[in-house]
Amino acid sequence: MIEVDALTKRYGTATAVDGLSFTARPGTVTGFLGPNGAGKSTTMRIIVGLERATSGSATVDGRRFADLPAPLHAVGVMLDARSAHPGRTAYRHLLAQARTHGISRARVQHVIAMTGLESVAGRRAGTFSLGMGQRLGIAGALLGDPRTLILDEPVNGLDPDGVLWVRALVRDLAAEGRTVFLSSHLMHELALCADRVVIIGQGRLLADAPVTEIVERSARAGVVRVRTHEPELLARALLELGAEVESNEPGTLQVRGTTVDEVGAAAGRCGAVVLELSTDGGSLEDAYLELTAASVEYRGTR
Repeated sequence: MIEVDALTKRYGTATAVDGLSFTARPGTVTGFLGPNGAGKSTTMRIIVGLERATSGSATVDGRRFADLPAPLHAVGVMLDARSAHPGRTAYRHLLAQARTHGISRARVQHVIAMTGLESVAGRRAGTFSLGMGQRLGIAGALLGDPRTLILDEPVNGLDPDGVLWVRALVRDLAAEGRTVFLSSHLMHELALCADRVVIIGQGRLLADAPVTEIVERSARAGVVRVRTHEPELLARALLELGAEVESNEPGTLQVRGTTVDEVGAAAGRCGAVVLELSTDGGSLEDAYLELTAASVEYRGTR
């Protein structure tokens, strides 16, 4: 279990993480989201002992990373998949890590097979593609059979088959009772594999809740879309029911505060012919963009 409590990190006058608190629990895939510059990388680096907090704490199973007697067995970490020495083969890279904890060659071979690297285990890491480098980084994280996994952008550079593999892997690891904490900019992927998401902006906590709850908070959640030849007639009928009605394109209404069935019934009563009737349940991306709208530090223009 990962516990972050009132964590703050300052670099001179700049505050990267500001009083952040959350918990990533066993048996759960916890997604970690935030705009560039939000403090995600700093937070993960503090958790694994690569940065020192200004105040507050970050622990794994109740201990600071520096106090873990055998870190590879407690926490599997992939923050930079390209950190392997480019002149070492994948096998030698993993074997060197294994020897620091007395991990067997059989386990090295096992994680190589798990991550699909058997055919390239004898190749130097410097020749690897981005996707192969990701698989090597994940293999290193799995090496000690840890109870906690921390993965930063694990599907970056992977082909569709690799993305499906990572999705299944993290779900299976969580099902075994492990803590899985991962960051990603791919909202669709997190929506498919995460149970819970922690969203931060400008170093502060914006949301910490199950994915379904975050999505339900979205302003777009529960929007009914109806297309008709009589939009004004139907809009009046819906307003009389107390619904909120907007129109962003001719002949189409976006309706909040009611259901698809109620919109259809209202159309029948007022005589409006319905050409299309659907609902937009919102998405994790919608909710994320709304939550972080005021926290985006680097914004492009068109």
